[in-house]
Amino acid sequence: MDRTEDRAHARDIGHWIAVASAEHVALGRAHGFMQVGHGKGTPLRRLRRGDRVAYYSPVRVVGTKDAYQSFTAIGTLLDEHIYQAEMAGGFKPFRRDVGWWPAHPAPIRPLLPALAFTREAPNWGQAFRYGLFRVAAADFARIAQAMSCAALASSRLEPGDALGSMTWG
Repeated sequence: MDRTEDRAHARDIGHWIAVASAEHVALGRAHGFMQVGHGKGTPLRRLRRGDRVAYYSPVRVVGTKDAYQSFTAIGTLLDEHIYQAEMAGGFKPFRRDVGWWPAHPAPIRPLLPALAFTREAPNWGQAFRYGLFRVAAADFARIAQAMSCAALASSRLEPGDALGSMTWG
């Protein structure tokens, strides 16, 4: 292992929560990417290869009041590359490639007393307004467990091991 690889392995894996509608998360899952903050690039620069991300979806479809309030995807950042994609109407969001793990959506309400960033918070939704924020490894493991994502709940797998598509139950 060379020095660069040594440093990458020595660095702590970051654990992140990203926020998007379930509809937008499903699109990212289907195509192996993530984006945050309506396509902004700056927040994505905070993540590194091997970091883990779970998506929280307050609604099913953006622009509606169809509350969903569930974690909807969980995965691992595959590389350091941030890129722009061309979409309709000249919209060019920034993205990162993610290997999505098999998991099931998990409502947040049963997790509120167990997560450090929501426990004892009178307005538990405040943290989600940032669109992307770091969480403790223990909180991430609880979310992974609630999503029936055994691999990340126990941290047995390394980035790049047996990545798969999300399954919805």
